[in-house]
Amino acid sequence: MKVVKFGGSSLADGAQFEKVINIITSDSDRRVVVPSAPGKRFSGDIKVTDLFITFAEKTISGADLSEIKQTILKRYTDILDYFKIEDATFVNMLKNELDQLNRIHYPSFDYLFAAFTGHGEYFNAQLLARILNHLGHPAKFVRPDTIGIVVNGTPRAAAIVPACYDTMQQVTLDDQVITVVPGFCAFDADGLMVTFSRGGSDITGAILARGLQADLYENFTDVSAIYTVNPNLVPDPQKIKTMTFREMRELSYAGFSVFHDEAILPVIETNVKINVKNTNDPSAPGTMIVPTSVVDEKTVSPVTGIATDARFAAIYIHRYLLNKEVGFTLKILEILAKHGVSYEHMPSGIDDMTIIFDKSLVSEEQIQAVCSEIEETVHPNELDLIPEFAIMMVVGEGMHVYHNAPAKILTALSDANINVGMINMGASEISLMLGIDTHKIDEATKIIYQQFFN
Repeated sequence: MKVVKFGGSSLADGAQFEKVINIITSDSDRRVVVPSAPGKRFSGDIKVTDLFITFAEKTISGADLSEIKQTILKRYTDILDYFKIEDATFVNMLKNELDQLNRIHYPSFDYLFAAFTGHGEYFNAQLLARILNHLGHPAKFVRPDTIGIVVNGTPRAAAIVPACYDTMQQVTLDDQVITVVPGFCAFDADGLMVTFSRGGSDITGAILARGLQADLYENFTDVSAIYTVNPNLVPDPQKIKTMTFREMRELSYAGFSVFHDEAILPVIETNVKINVKNTNDPSAPGTMIVPTSVVDEKTVSPVTGIATDARFAAIYIHRYLLNKEVGFTLKILEILAKHGVSYEHMPSGIDDMTIIFDKSLVSEEQIQAVCSEIEETVHPNELDLIPEFAIMMVVGEGMHVYHNAPAKILTALSDANINVGMINMGASEISLMLGIDTHKIDEATKIIYQQFFN
């Protein structure tokens, strides 16, 4: 049995729905389907999830809601029209639920946003099941909690309860019926809709693949494979045929957006393989993501992929004899915790420490508060805020086999007069993390690609 997830671009309109239905029905093993909300139909279009965000914002501000409701409903009814389905009962059900969304009392704004944004997938799963049945393919819409998905955590960053996997293993699916489960959204213990982090349909698919003990988790998107590097930087880069779970995790951290990094976690323990494929070219083999145990060290390359991300910032602290002061790092960690700032890396030297953090997760006020308290608490000789800090991840299972790979990377950058502000070799020895000036990161990426792939 296969669990199949389709991204938003795969379900943007009726023509894309038709491709998805052809893919589902071409393989009898594709019994569980996880749809995202409809994505962009063309450049400049708006994703349905973003329309729901606007709906939520207008609800909070007390603005008129009639136009945004009509816009959202039309995205779904246009798809029905493509298949020439006239179903007033189904349309009225969607309309009534839209009308109810802004009338419910939510415990907090986070719950409100979760309920609104989660309905993009919630409606689309119902729509897909409706169209499949219309075309003669028996299908059933199933809520996440009905199939055994139990979550806790915060409303907009829900976490799976591990015990639910045991429950899901007891679920019996009808082999003659396609089960359609909405991605991204779930329900908490109080029956309120919550969501995984943005892009969480990948997570839903992975949870179902593990819980239902699937043979394969297919993830359909709009590319025919995962590329070794961002194709916007390097024309026609090499495609990755096979990569490991941990390679994918490392690369996702630094900007690989094809696959949600958290979606790897549910399948790692049970070793369910993942096949990333293209809805618009389903015959292409795509990229297989597999356990490390199935990789032959004799055939691996030193580098599998290169990823970069400029979403970081850093606080540089210089203080003489910093390494001699017991508890210095603890003081810094307490300050970060007090102001709700999570750090990504903290390289240090005899008199220096750099705190690297994801600036997309913190406000300007939080950053300034942290800097001020560090000044007051540890009295550094120098403290600088580096507002733009880019990270490059060079990843490959073969890096611990080809021991000259890190030297080759650093030499190439040195020859190009590109300064490396931070170097961190992971304990697994499959990744090299480099801190590089944001203005040089694209050039550095091209240089490393040429070293290993041209």
